[in-house]
Amino acid sequence: MISAVILAAGVSSRMGRDKALLPIPGGGTFLSRLASTFLAGGCDEVVVVVGAAEDAIRRTVERDRILVHLRRNPDPSRGQLSSLHEALDWLMPRAPRALLVAPVDLPLITPATVGQVIEAWTRSGAPIVRPSRRGRHGHPVLFDSRLFTELRAADVAAGARAVVRTHAAESRDVEIDDPGAFEDIDTPDDYRRVFGVDAPA
Repeated sequence: MISAVILAAGVSSRMGRDKALLPIPGGGTFLSRLASTFLAGGCDEVVVVVGAAEDAIRRTVERDRILVHLRRNPDPSRGQLSSLHEALDWLMPRAPRALLVAPVDLPLITPATVGQVIEAWTRSGAPIVRPSRRGRHGHPVLFDSRLFTELRAADVAAGARAVVRTHAAESRDVEIDDPGAFEDIDTPDDYRRVFGVDAPA
């Protein structure tokens, strides 16, 4: 089993509203698009870590029948790694072979990118696989199961980067021609630039 985690617990202060439920012109939301991408790309299940917007996200997930599991981070101010810890607490007993992680503000990742990352991990057995383009790293990041305990024990103040640096020599970068793997949509200006319309208030 290969699992995916969408990090959606942040307060979205720069956007001014919860990013998970922002609509994508043409249909769907950031959350529904990214969840569908992970499943279409080869993941077997998707976990979404939520924060203060849990109730609104849960209502949308149930209404739209989005195939995800919701987990709550009681204190998202501790950083993204604290959300990954919440996901790992639920996932580790299920023993997935690998975990792909992306923030909800990269909704335009394609299923092909997810598939290429998984394929590179299957071929190489690398502990970490990341999309790359001209030296820049993108998402999703894949962690092999042998790193789960290390990730769970990592200091939330340092974040997952400390684990990534430790295993840099063994890791694999996958050259990806997918702008969505590198396109963070964090602000109303980002939304307007990417979609050509204003973000709804």
